[in-house]
Amino acid sequence: MTPNEPDAAPAVSPASQTQRLVESRELFRGENEILISHGDAIYRMKITRQGKLILNK
Repeated sequence: MTPNEPDAAPAVSPASQTQRLVESRELFRGENEILISHGDAIYRMKITRQGKLILNK
C-alpha cells in the first residue's frame, strides 16, 4: 500500500498528536534503573539485558 492510495492509514493518528513523546535515554541518562514517584508510591523502572522496560512498584 502506498501513501497515495485512498485506503492508506494516516502516518500520525490524531490521538498521538496530543501525547508527549519522551525518549528513554533522556529518562535513564546512561543508567539501567530509575525511580519514579507517582502519588504516594515509588516505582522502579529497569532496562533489561534484552533492552526491554520493566516497571515494578
